[in-house]
Amino acid sequence: MFTGVIITVAVVVVAAALFAGLGRGSGGRGLKRRFGPEYDRAVARHDGNTKAAERELDERVNRHGSLKEQPLPPAAREQYVAQWATIQEQFVDSPQNAVTEADAVLARLAKDRGFPDGEPFEEQAAAISVHHADHVWGYRRVHTAVPGQGGTEEMREALVEARGLFDALITEQSADSDRRRQKSRDDRGQAPWTLGRRHTKGSDTR
Repeated sequence: MFTGVIITVAVVVVAAALFAGLGRGSGGRGLKRRFGPEYDRAVARHDGNTKAAERELDERVNRHGSLKEQPLPPAAREQYVAQWATIQEQFVDSPQNAVTEADAVLARLAKDRGFPDGEPFEEQAAAISVHHADHVWGYRRVHTAVPGQGGTEEMREALVEARGLFDALITEQSADSDRRRQKSRDDRGQAPWTLGRRHTKGSDTR
């Protein structure tokens, strides 16, 4: 009987050790799967130090993972959709004003959905990255483009990428969110910056 107890204890200890090892081994993979390009960005920010990057991402999850996105009232949703349509139209004649307004609209929309208010920007972006990691890069690109350091093509690309986050935030999170997001895109039609490549005033010729 004593031998049986020893064997049982040994099995439990080995199993616990294996479980702990798997947990550590899958932690980085789990974060990379959850954050996608945001994981690579964090690693680059830490000069290739994956452990430091993973600590930062773990901290984001701990800080913002329990955030519950708030639903948008129908009237607010319609207003945001109209604002984004105006931004797209404005881009043809005034790219800089369009990306500035896009940055402001995304900040307000994220706040209305329950994210931090955007002051400072990185705190809001970090919270968004936990829930919309695939789209937060577009928001960052628009925010960076606001000072006007990039050319017209860079601003166009930033606005195109930011549209992904806008669609994600404007769409209620539910089982059929992907289907409704696609319908939302179809309803609003194609963005005018396909024409902006040829007709935007002052566009770069690089």
